[in-house]
Amino acid sequence: MLLTRRRSRSRTESRSRDTARSGSRSRSWSWQRWRRWRRSRPFWGGLLTLLSGAWICVLPLAPLKIMLQQGVAGIPSVLMGAVMIVLGLTGWFAPPQRVLAGILTTLVATAALVLSNLGGFLIGTLLGIFGGGLMFAWQPYADRRAGNRTTENRTAGGSASPPADGEPRTPTPTPHHDPQGAQP
Repeated sequence: MLLTRRRSRSRTESRSRDTARSGSRSRSWSWQRWRRWRRSRPFWGGLLTLLSGAWICVLPLAPLKIMLQQGVAGIPSVLMGAVMIVLGLTGWFAPPQRVLAGILTTLVATAALVLSNLGGFLIGTLLGIFGGGLMFAWQPYADRRAGNRTTENRTAGGSASPPADGEPRTPTPTPHHDPQGAQP
């Protein structure tokens, strides 16, 4: 009787350890997926642009009665904020268009300084300029392991030595596709 209790305890303990391990594996796998997604696009530039657009768009929103008294003064703020939100999402979900989105974000943020409550009391304009700059400057990077292969084959003279017979040839890294022609 005592022996069966010990066996049942050890089985339940091993099951709980296995579920804890699989839970941590799935968590680490999801974090790895998240990090891979975040690093494959101008994440921080898009985030700052989204925050800037939300800040510029929300400030002039008021009850309808007050908005009607403002007249057309609140409309550019809402439109500029919406455009900046779309540009931030473009940076996230269409990374090849990051250069155009970064330039347009900077231009719209600068225009918001004049057209909408000092660009969200300068906070929206500054966030938009920084976000546009980060989107514009972001570059995708090639696989680090592929880059290390070419540096291992170089000699002191700077030329690559051919592999000896029987040794496998290391492939040269293929450049990634970038429509703007940026080089990593």
